[in-house]
Amino acid sequence: MFMAVESTLPTPFRTPASDKDAKALQFIEEMTKNVDSVQERVLREILSRNAETEYLKRFILNGATDRETFKSRIPVVTYEDIQPEIQRIANGDKSPIFSAHPISEFLTSSGTSAGERKLMPTIHEEMDRRQLLYSLLMPVMNLYVPGLDKGKGLYFLFVKAETKTPGGLLARPVLTSYYNSDHFKTRPYDPFNVYTSPNEAILCVDSFQSMYAQMLCGLIMRNEVLRVGAVFASGLLRAIHFLQNNWKQLAHDIATGTLNPKITDAPVRECMRKILKPNPELAQFVTMECYEENWECIIKRIWPRTKYLDVIVTGAMAQYIPTLEYYSGGLPMACTMYASSECYFGLNLNPMCKPSEVTYTIMPNMAYFEFLPRESSTSCLVDLADVEVGKEYELILTTYAGLCRYRVGDILRVTGFHNAAPQFRFIRRKNVLLSIESDKTDEAELQNAIENASLLLKEFNTSVVEYTSYADTKQIPGHYVIYWELLVKDSANAPTDDVLNRCCLQIEEPLNSVYRQSRVADNSTGPLEIRVVENGTFEELMDYAISRGASINQYEVPRCVSFTPIMELLNSRVVSKHFSPDLPHWTPERRR
Repeated sequence: MFMAVESTLPTPFRTPASDKDAKALQFIEEMTKNVDSVQERVLREILSRNAETEYLKRFILNGATDRETFKSRIPVVTYEDIQPEIQRIANGDKSPIFSAHPISEFLTSSGTSAGERKLMPTIHEEMDRRQLLYSLLMPVMNLYVPGLDKGKGLYFLFVKAETKTPGGLLARPVLTSYYNSDHFKTRPYDPFNVYTSPNEAILCVDSFQSMYAQMLCGLIMRNEVLRVGAVFASGLLRAIHFLQNNWKQLAHDIATGTLNPKITDAPVRECMRKILKPNPELAQFVTMECYEENWECIIKRIWPRTKYLDVIVTGAMAQYIPTLEYYSGGLPMACTMYASSECYFGLNLNPMCKPSEVTYTIMPNMAYFEFLPRESSTSCLVDLADVEVGKEYELILTTYAGLCRYRVGDILRVTGFHNAAPQFRFIRRKNVLLSIESDKTDEAELQNAIENASLLLKEFNTSVVEYTSYADTKQIPGHYVIYWELLVKDSANAPTDDVLNRCCLQIEEPLNSVYRQSRVADNSTGPLEIRVVENGTFEELMDYAISRGASINQYEVPRCVSFTPIMELLNSRVVSKHFSPDLPHWTPERRR
């Protein structure tokens, strides 16, 4: 049984760590060798079980479960196309609209529609499918990093606010759903998957109390930690920033064996009572490491046995790689899986590769996958087994929960194959302009927000001539920067600093709920900044672009910038800086 694993997974450690690992690796081999037949079976199962749903009956499949009929009759859709049906389910309609199985809850996407998180209907059995993918991660990692059963993982994991739809269904992020499930809370003991953070700390909805307890446990168990992680790179950096701001109180708690009175959550206090004991020596160590405020290699220094960081550093998260390298002293960064609210897709079979080389192998049993070629004259969708190396595609999804030919919005590039299964590099989210963490702001949304803020300038006879934007992640937390060139028609009545500060808040208010939650509840995004630049700056920007070969007839101002020479030009022309003076409005409830 091991031969198939050894012959196709080129790793330094050839033997599976256990019989359980061997079975998981054999499952990966079977799935990736039989991609097309597995996909055919998955589509047949989805269409058979959901044949009597309102959505499929609308397209008169007449019980057909073959690909040809499916592709010829079912349209490719966006969220907006199916939003009326989703709203009916949210309002309490229990008829089989998308799925023959009851909708168990909604998973809220980080993508938004009309400023609110998208609601993705799911069914109970999808949790089993997600758990199956999780169960494959450590068997793969154990091939590359030996001895992970000899210590613990320090993972900063968090739940977010839950709401209920008018019909009474829970609406919450996919990870909040998973952490609250029995799959996570009552998971069997696995020596390769032991966390320093107790469930009570992870499940505390107050982000400060949760982070404090998890960091405290990580410090207490510092010599047991073998890997440090969070879901996103930005989340791990936020944890380091939290340590920078709170190390004195954490050291005090460790020295005295008493818990910070700001931690009021009863389950957290109770579990910490069993873990926290006076340890003056450890408290002195934490103080010595943090007191001089030299944070280079801080992860290695505090958790010296750490073998790697487990974080997503692909897509928008790639911007955090240099900062993570600074704090970790160059530890490897493992991106282990590819998932979204709509579906868990696949895993990285070479998790210790460089961040720039991360590829994901989509598991064909998770859903039915199709791919829309980018920059192609044909609009014909391609099956999973038929994609071509080097080409880019938009991912299209059909799920057991009832999504049919749904455009996820992810752009992927095929880099190769593992057996018959293509491996993809995540390129970007379609139409996303700015992103700090899970927030995704597109061009139309930013344009609307700029117009909203510019209304404050009217009474000063001032207008926005031109603008661009930048996601500044050099500081923690990161924040949006807007470069404004203003036309002030009456210099004696120019907008004041206070007005321009309020313009920052006016830009934030109409942005989507994911952005506003990151500002208000998660503290993962800092106050928005406006940098006013000298008149003529954007003409210089155009001149620079033309000097590099852009056509003067086709030149458009880039609405987001990151290229170093352009950043240097813009920053050299800044005449004033302004920050949002307050938090934008946000509540867990969706706008009705």
